[in-house]
Amino acid sequence: MLKVVLFCAAGMSTSMLIRKMEDAARAKNLELKVSAYPESQLTKYVPTADVVLIGPQIRFALKKIAAECEKYKIPVEVITPQDYGMMNGAKVLEQAERLASKE
Repeated sequence: MLKVVLFCAAGMSTSMLIRKMEDAARAKNLELKVSAYPESQLTKYVPTADVVLIGPQIRFALKKIAAECEKYKIPVEVITPQDYGMMNGAKVLEQAERLASKE
């Protein structure tokens, strides 16, 4: 099972992206657990992830989030504004899978 944690500003707009990622995972017969949290919950949820993705609206926090991820050797990237804006769950899932395969 791939465990993906998404960090965003408040965790609200990301809920639609989560559903689309879950749909894409089902289509690929991939076990996926994806959750979204506000960046303020960083230290609580980073250790639970295989991969961390950051909403483009908080890309300014990448250094801080990456430093926390490094403690646990968890890969992290910012979701592209295009994929986030289009709520392209399949592309964001591909991004998470690519990151997970680098572990």
